[in-house]
Amino acid sequence: MAAFDPWDPAFVDDPYPAYAELRDRGRVTYYEPTDQWLVPRHADVSALLRDRRLGRTYQHRFTHEDFGRTAPPPEHEPFHTLNDHGMLDLEPPDHTRIRRLVSKAFTPRTVEQLRPYVSQLAGELVDALVAKGGGDLLTDVAEPLPVAVIAEMLGIPESDRAPLRPWSADICGMYELSPSEDTAAKAVRASNEFSSYLRELIAARRKNPGDDLISGMIAAHDEDDDRLTEQELISTAVLLLNAGHEATVNSTVNGWWALFRNPDQLAALRADHSLIPSAVEELMRYDTPLQLFERWVLDEIEIDGTTIPRGAEIAMLFGAANHDPAVFTDPERLDLTRADNPHISFSAGIHYCIGAPLARIELAASMGALLEKAPTLRLAAEPARKPNFVIRGLEGLSVEVG
Repeated sequence: MAAFDPWDPAFVDDPYPAYAELRDRGRVTYYEPTDQWLVPRHADVSALLRDRRLGRTYQHRFTHEDFGRTAPPPEHEPFHTLNDHGMLDLEPPDHTRIRRLVSKAFTPRTVEQLRPYVSQLAGELVDALVAKGGGDLLTDVAEPLPVAVIAEMLGIPESDRAPLRPWSADICGMYELSPSEDTAAKAVRASNEFSSYLRELIAARRKNPGDDLISGMIAAHDEDDDRLTEQELISTAVLLLNAGHEATVNSTVNGWWALFRNPDQLAALRADHSLIPSAVEELMRYDTPLQLFERWVLDEIEIDGTTIPRGAEIAMLFGAANHDPAVFTDPERLDLTRADNPHISFSAGIHYCIGAPLARIELAASMGALLEKAPTLRLAAEPARKPNFVIRGLEGLSVEVG
């Protein structure tokens, strides 16, 4: 297992050869450093994402003690209160109820109505990049676009948006493997500050509702007049912001870095902008923004003759699954015309990303604006990879225009 090392910068820079080794080893491998069972093949990952014997949480069925796990330290409580009331870390019936209520406000029509705003904003951001002859694609285009879009959806005033990205980055640090105490302290602070801000915003929207998503979630109810609690509202808003831009930001810079390394594909895309939809899907497959997704084993399962007991943790390797040659022809090759592309970058099953349609609109809009307005866009400097393994991205992507 020397090749799989999520703390090795060389592995983080390019984990895909190690994934190939893992797939060749078999369908499941125990990894002692994180006490997890690694699952690298597409068929297994896809099936396990839908398997109700696994869960994002176990607390709907077991105590920490019953499950053989230790409760989080009390000083981490603000993070876990925020995290554990969001859809991503809940199981039915709570997950079903919250997702149903959120879906009443987060409708396909609501998302589609954002398309003109997303296109306009993407164009303005690229115009500014072109006007100064280049810059950092990460901070100039990739970050501000999805942050502004989800903040606009939620109804967060423009003057309040500066802390959103730092809060998100600090909270998402806890999703890495074995986060440090310093990471946890930053996540706790961000959880407290973000929650306090949203509590005030929710109170204001209760008094004066608008046509924003927070007002919609406050008003949402079902036939039993069931509504979201204040904590569920706060946790959902944070989840939508974090998940609503982290993947989009990283997909944008990972994608353009891949295009610069594959000039034939970039040339084909520049020659034919109709490739944008398939390019978005292929770039998310080729360098997956979320490399690993965890599940708890609620009831004993067997994978290829290996029994995995209740209380164990499974790490589904999205990046490995998206490069599985059993599913993708020549998976190490970037192919923007790839027609059959069942990547799992948006997950699957009941936790399939509710924001996937919005992410696709944003990614297509920024790509289209860059192709149209910056046709000579080129790499100015070799980028540095962020040290994170789970959430895969770059420190920046320096580009030139003209």
